Amino acid sequence: MAGSALLASGWFAAAHWAVLAANPAAVSQADELGGPATSALPGLVSQGAAALAGLFTQPPKVMGMAVASRPGQAVAPSGYLNPLRAVANLVPERIDEGVDFSGSGPVYALGNAVITNAGGNAGWPGGGWITYRLTDGPDAGLMVYLAEDVTATVQVGQHVTASTVIANMWNGGDGIETGWAQPTGVSAESELPEAGGISGYGPFPTMVGLNFDLLLQLLGVPAAPNAAGPGYGILPANYPTSWY
Repeated sequence: MAGSALLASGWFAAAHWAVLAANPAAVSQADELGGPATSALPGLVSQGAAALAGLFTQPPKVMGMAVASRPGQAVAPSGYLNPLRAVANLVPERIDEGVDFSGSGPVYALGNAVITNAGGNAGWPGGGWITYRLTDGPDAGLMVYLAEDVTATVQVGQHVTASTVIANMWNGGDGIETGWAQPTGVSAESELPEAGGISGYGPFPTMVGLNFDLLLQLLGVPAAPNAAGPGYGILPANYPTSWY
Protein backbone atom coordinates (compact mmCIF):
# COMPACT_ATOMS: atom_id res chain seq x y z
CA MET A 1 0.00 0.00 0.00
CA ALA A 2 1.81 3.11 -1.17
CA GLY A 3 1.69 6.75 0.03
CA SER A 4 0.74 9.63 -2.23
CA ALA A 5 0.21 8.76 -5.92
CA LEU A 6 -0.99 10.86 -8.86
CA LEU A 7 -3.48 9.11 -11.10
CA ALA A 8 -2.65 10.43 -14.57
CA SER A 9 -4.95 10.53 -17.57
CA GLY A 10 -4.32 11.31 -21.23
CA TRP A 11 -4.51 14.98 -22.21
CA PHE A 12 -6.09 16.28 -25.40
CA ALA A 13 -3.35 17.72 -27.62
CA ALA A 14 -4.93 21.16 -28.00
CA ALA A 15 -5.36 21.47 -24.22
CA HIS A 16 -1.69 20.57 -23.83
CA TRP A 17 -0.63 23.42 -26.11
CA ALA A 18 -2.87 25.87 -24.26
CA VAL A 19 -0.95 25.05 -21.09
CA LEU A 20 2.36 25.47 -22.87
CA ALA A 21 1.36 28.96 -23.94
CA ALA A 22 0.80 29.92 -20.31
CA ASN A 23 3.89 28.05 -19.09
CA PRO A 24 6.92 28.43 -21.38
CA ALA A 25 8.97 26.24 -19.03
CA ALA A 26 6.93 23.28 -20.18
CA VAL A 27 7.95 23.65 -23.83
CA SER A 28 10.57 20.95 -23.45
CA GLN A 29 7.71 18.48 -22.92
CA ALA A 30 6.13 19.47 -26.22
CA ASP A 31 8.80 17.74 -28.28
CA GLU A 32 7.88 14.48 -26.60
CA LEU A 33 4.13 14.84 -27.04
CA GLY A 34 4.11 16.25 -30.61
CA GLY A 35 2.31 19.23 -32.12
CA PRO A 36 -1.32 20.26 -31.72
CA ALA A 37 -3.99 17.99 -33.15
CA THR A 38 -7.13 20.09 -33.32
CA SER A 39 -9.07 17.28 -34.95
CA ALA A 40 -9.16 15.63 -31.56
CA LEU A 41 -11.18 18.55 -30.19
CA PRO A 42 -14.11 19.13 -32.57
CA GLY A 43 -16.31 20.54 -29.79
CA LEU A 44 -13.77 22.51 -27.78
CA VAL A 45 -12.00 24.40 -30.54
CA SER A 46 -15.15 26.30 -31.52
CA GLN A 47 -15.74 27.34 -27.91
CA GLY A 48 -12.53 29.34 -27.78
CA ALA A 49 -10.07 30.08 -25.02
CA ALA A 50 -12.72 30.55 -22.33
CA ALA A 51 -13.81 26.93 -22.61
CA LEU A 52 -10.22 25.74 -22.42
CA ALA A 53 -9.61 27.90 -19.35
CA GLY A 54 -12.57 26.28 -17.66
CA LEU A 55 -11.17 22.87 -18.50
CA PHE A 56 -8.04 23.54 -16.43
CA THR A 57 -9.81 24.97 -13.39
CA GLN A 58 -11.46 21.66 -12.49
CA PRO A 59 -10.28 20.26 -9.12
CA PRO A 60 -8.09 17.13 -9.17
CA LYS A 61 -9.96 13.87 -8.73
CA VAL A 62 -9.03 11.41 -6.01
CA MET A 63 -9.87 7.75 -6.56
CA GLY A 64 -9.67 5.25 -3.75
CA MET A 65 -6.57 5.79 -1.66
CA ALA A 66 -4.68 7.72 -4.34
CA VAL A 67 -3.88 11.34 -3.50
CA ALA A 68 -3.77 14.09 -6.11
CA SER A 69 -0.27 15.29 -5.36
CA ARG A 70 3.25 14.86 -6.66
CA PRO A 71 5.71 12.49 -4.95
CA GLY A 72 7.23 14.23 -1.94
CA GLN A 73 4.50 16.90 -1.86
CA ALA A 74 2.44 16.57 1.32
CA VAL A 75 -1.28 17.26 1.05
CA ALA A 76 -2.54 17.13 4.62
CA PRO A 77 -6.05 15.97 5.56
CA SER A 78 -8.04 18.93 6.84
CA GLY A 79 -7.75 19.46 10.58
CA TYR A 80 -4.88 17.02 11.21
CA LEU A 81 -1.15 17.65 11.62
CA ASN A 82 1.91 15.42 11.75
CA PRO A 83 2.04 14.25 15.40
CA LEU A 84 5.76 13.38 15.14
CA ARG A 85 6.92 16.65 13.57
CA ALA A 86 9.16 17.62 16.52
CA VAL A 87 10.70 14.19 17.22
CA ALA A 88 14.47 14.27 16.78
CA ASN A 89 16.17 11.50 14.78
CA LEU A 90 12.81 10.00 13.84
CA VAL A 91 13.24 6.60 12.18
CA PRO A 92 10.22 4.65 10.90
CA GLU A 93 10.32 0.98 11.79
CA ARG A 94 7.83 -1.77 11.01
CA ILE A 95 4.05 -1.66 10.75
CA ASP A 96 2.54 -4.23 13.08
CA GLU A 97 -0.68 -3.55 15.03
CA GLY A 98 0.17 0.12 14.61
CA VAL A 99 3.36 1.82 13.39
CA ASP A 100 6.72 1.72 15.21
CA PHE A 101 9.27 4.56 15.41
CA SER A 102 12.51 5.37 17.20
CA GLY A 103 13.64 8.85 18.16
CA SER A 104 13.10 11.30 21.00
CA GLY A 105 11.05 14.41 21.61
CA PRO A 106 7.48 15.68 21.99
CA VAL A 107 4.53 13.88 20.40
CA TYR A 108 1.37 15.82 19.50
CA ALA A 109 -2.23 14.77 19.05
CA LEU A 110 -3.37 14.29 15.44
CA GLY A 111 -6.14 16.85 15.85
CA ASN A 112 -8.98 17.88 18.14
CA ALA A 113 -9.55 15.07 20.64
CA VAL A 114 -10.33 14.03 24.21
CA ILE A 115 -7.76 12.07 26.24
CA THR A 116 -9.17 8.74 27.44
CA ASN A 117 -6.04 7.11 28.91
CA ALA A 118 -2.85 8.78 30.12
CA GLY A 119 -0.44 6.53 31.95
CA GLY A 120 0.93 3.01 31.74
CA ASN A 121 -0.20 -0.31 30.35
CA ALA A 122 1.59 -3.42 31.59
CA GLY A 123 0.84 -5.26 28.38
CA TRP A 124 3.12 -3.07 26.24
CA PRO A 125 6.93 -2.84 26.28
CA GLY A 126 8.21 0.36 27.84
CA GLY A 127 5.03 0.83 29.81
CA GLY A 128 3.59 4.00 28.30
CA TRP A 129 -0.05 3.96 27.16
CA ILE A 130 -2.02 7.02 26.00
CA THR A 131 -5.26 7.02 24.04
CA TYR A 132 -7.48 9.76 22.70
CA ARG A 133 -10.76 9.95 20.81
CA LEU A 134 -10.77 12.24 17.79
CA THR A 135 -13.65 14.72 17.87
CA ASP A 136 -13.21 16.37 14.48
CA GLY A 137 -12.16 15.65 10.91
CA PRO A 138 -12.71 12.56 8.73
CA ASP A 139 -11.73 10.20 11.59
CA ALA A 140 -14.01 11.78 14.21
CA GLY A 141 -15.05 9.17 16.76
CA LEU A 142 -12.06 6.88 16.18
CA MET A 143 -9.57 6.15 18.93
CA VAL A 144 -5.78 6.55 18.65
CA TYR A 145 -3.14 5.00 20.89
CA LEU A 146 0.46 6.00 21.63
CA ALA A 147 2.46 3.35 23.48
CA GLU A 148 5.80 2.12 24.81
CA ASP A 149 8.71 4.58 25.38
CA VAL A 150 6.52 7.61 26.15
CA THR A 151 5.57 9.61 29.23
CA ALA A 152 2.17 11.31 29.22
CA THR A 153 1.97 15.10 29.57
CA VAL A 154 -1.85 15.18 29.60
CA GLN A 155 -4.66 13.96 31.83
CA VAL A 156 -7.75 11.85 31.23
CA GLY A 157 -10.66 14.03 30.13
CA GLN A 158 -8.44 16.80 28.78
CA HIS A 159 -9.45 18.35 25.45
CA VAL A 160 -6.46 18.64 23.11
CA THR A 161 -5.70 19.94 19.63
CA ALA A 162 -3.06 19.27 16.98
CA SER A 163 -0.90 21.82 18.83
CA THR A 164 -1.02 19.94 22.16
CA VAL A 165 1.96 17.85 23.26
CA ILE A 166 0.40 14.69 24.68
CA ALA A 167 3.63 12.86 25.57
CA ASN A 168 7.40 12.95 25.54
CA MET A 169 9.15 10.15 23.73
CA TRP A 170 12.54 8.95 24.86
CA ASN A 171 15.09 6.98 22.86
CA GLY A 172 14.70 3.70 24.71
CA GLY A 173 15.06 0.14 23.54
CA ASP A 174 11.44 -0.19 22.44
CA GLY A 175 10.74 3.07 20.62
CA ILE A 176 7.09 3.96 20.27
CA GLU A 177 4.06 2.47 18.60
CA THR A 178 1.03 4.46 17.51
CA GLY A 179 -2.12 3.42 15.68
CA TRP A 180 -5.85 2.82 15.87
CA ALA A 181 -7.05 1.74 19.33
CA GLN A 182 -10.13 -0.22 20.27
CA PRO A 183 -13.20 1.90 21.11
CA THR A 184 -12.63 1.06 24.79
CA GLY A 185 -8.99 2.18 24.58
CA VAL A 186 -7.86 -1.12 26.11
CA SER A 187 -5.55 -2.18 23.29
CA ALA A 188 -5.03 -2.03 19.50
CA GLU A 189 -8.00 -2.25 17.15
CA SER A 190 -6.34 -5.08 15.20
CA GLU A 191 -6.91 -7.45 18.12
CA LEU A 192 -10.69 -7.32 17.80
CA PRO A 193 -12.53 -9.99 15.75
CA GLU A 194 -13.87 -7.27 13.42
CA ALA A 195 -10.27 -6.52 12.40
CA GLY A 196 -9.10 -10.14 12.13
CA GLY A 197 -8.06 -10.80 15.73
CA ILE A 198 -4.35 -10.13 15.12
CA SER A 199 -2.38 -9.56 18.32
CA GLY A 200 1.23 -8.63 19.03
CA TYR A 201 2.34 -11.99 17.62
CA GLY A 202 1.32 -11.14 14.05
CA PRO A 203 1.21 -11.78 11.16
CA PHE A 204 2.26 -8.25 10.16
CA PRO A 205 1.61 -5.69 8.79
CA THR A 206 -2.03 -5.57 9.80
CA MET A 207 -4.59 -3.86 7.58
CA VAL A 208 -5.39 -1.53 10.47
CA GLY A 209 -1.70 -0.66 10.84
CA LEU A 210 -1.30 -0.01 7.12
CA ASN A 211 -4.30 2.31 7.22
CA PHE A 212 -2.84 4.37 10.06
CA ASP A 213 0.57 4.49 8.35
CA LEU A 214 -1.06 5.85 5.19
CA LEU A 215 -2.65 8.66 7.20
CA LEU A 216 0.74 9.47 8.74
CA GLN A 217 2.34 9.55 5.30
CA LEU A 218 -0.25 12.06 4.10
CA LEU A 219 0.76 14.23 7.05
CA GLY A 220 4.44 14.09 6.08
CA VAL A 221 5.73 11.17 8.16
CA PRO A 222 8.18 8.86 6.32
CA ALA A 223 6.71 5.52 5.24
CA ALA A 224 7.49 2.40 7.22
CA PRO A 225 9.85 -0.12 5.58
CA ASN A 226 7.03 -2.65 5.12
CA ALA A 227 4.40 -0.12 4.02
CA ALA A 228 4.15 -1.76 0.58
CA GLY A 229 3.72 -5.26 1.98
CA PRO A 230 0.52 -7.34 1.95
CA GLY A 231 -1.87 -6.57 4.77
CA TYR A 232 -3.27 -9.15 7.19
CA GLY A 233 -6.63 -9.09 8.87
CA ILE A 234 -9.52 -6.78 8.02
CA LEU A 235 -9.97 -3.03 7.86
CA PRO A 236 -13.36 -2.34 9.50
CA ALA A 237 -15.80 -0.30 7.41
CA ASN A 238 -15.72 2.69 9.79
CA TYR A 239 -12.05 3.42 9.01
CA PRO A 240 -11.60 5.81 6.06
CA THR A 241 -9.40 4.80 3.14
CA SER A 242 -9.38 8.35 1.76
CA TRP A 243 -9.14 11.55 3.78
CA TYR A 244 -10.37 14.00 1.11
